[in-house]
Amino acid sequence: MVIWNFIRAQMGRVRDYRSLKTVTFGDESAVVSDKAASVISIVLIFVIWGAFTGSGWLPGPLHAPGPFVGQDKFTYTIEGPDGTQADATVFVSVYRQGEEPAPLEFDAGTGPVKNDSVEVQAYRSKLISWDANDEVTRKDGAKVVAVDGRAIDVTTDVDVGFGRVALTDKGTLNFEPGQGWQMESIWLPAPDSVWRRLVSVSADGYQNVTLAEHLSYSLFRVIVGFALGALVGIPLGYAMGLSNWFRGWFDPIVEFMRPVPPLALIPLVIIWAGIGEQGKIILLFLAALWIMAIGARSGVSGVKITKVHAAYSLGASKWQILRHVIIPNSLPEIFTAARVAMGVCWGTVVAAELVAAEKGVGKMIVAASKFQDTDIVLMGIILIGIIGFGIDMLMRWAERILVPWKGKG
Repeated sequence: MVIWNFIRAQMGRVRDYRSLKTVTFGDESAVVSDKAASVISIVLIFVIWGAFTGSGWLPGPLHAPGPFVGQDKFTYTIEGPDGTQADATVFVSVYRQGEEPAPLEFDAGTGPVKNDSVEVQAYRSKLISWDANDEVTRKDGAKVVAVDGRAIDVTTDVDVGFGRVALTDKGTLNFEPGQGWQMESIWLPAPDSVWRRLVSVSADGYQNVTLAEHLSYSLFRVIVGFALGALVGIPLGYAMGLSNWFRGWFDPIVEFMRPVPPLALIPLVIIWAGIGEQGKIILLFLAALWIMAIGARSGVSGVKITKVHAAYSLGASKWQILRHVIIPNSLPEIFTAARVAMGVCWGTVVAAELVAAEKGVGKMIVAASKFQDTDIVLMGIILIGIIGFGIDMLMRWAERILVPWKGKG
């Protein structure tokens, strides 16, 4: 908020009609998106994302504490069957995924209990058979009783500073290096990793399909499904808003189907239309239909009766009232419903493309998830969000052009 206020002060206050308003709170026309706050919001998301993934795009001081990588050691204490104790050291080498572990050089010692070594990848753990090179083993009754001078058993772990040491039921040591606060790439890849994957997929495609084909197939399905839903839903909504008969017939159906998630309809769609393109478009059509019908019905119901009476008093016919009063006043509600329906369709396209699709962003995401290509999954999600946001901005622009009277009474 401090940064936002500072940038706003540097940019200067807005000098348009909104600055002349005496009442702005609760006035929709006086509330607009602050560009400085939007930029800060996006940048902050990427900074947090990069900080908790160790992104190379951020300087080191901005990184959250990462996993331990390097070499260190800890000491464990052995108690023999006769009660005597001896100490040994475990030399540890922790390396990053895809790297070769640094060679460990250590003195194994000359006593009955020898020193050990272990190489483990960051974010992983590894068992240490400490008695594999000892003269006194677990078969003789020896057991580990302490690590770095602190007691250990199967219920108590020991923090050695750069990781944790646990004791299994069979008496084997299990070492897990410290993970820090950063996310492992398999769970959340860094933004630069996602960007590199986007560049490679844009150039080479994914599973023999170009990225443009994946995007175009998904966009085609969404647009066709939404267009069909609007083509049927808007007249249905107008009929429900203008006719008691239509309202009585279709209101129970619409209100029953509205809360049903589109994903629940997949089995029926497969039975009805098969696994081809028709099934996917039907699913998106049903996702948009009920939203558009309710939006049109609400738009008709929200028309002020005074405007209808004024039109009748001027001699307008029912068709003229529909054309010049009801439709113009209901368009803001319809545009709002269209934006919601388009968002639902984009959210449903991934599920629609689960049904034997060969191309599409949803297909790409599902295929990548099976191979744990999290960067591909995240890339697909970001692309869906960017395209959906772009469509929403386009619809807002169209609304400003086609419905300039919105919010002006």
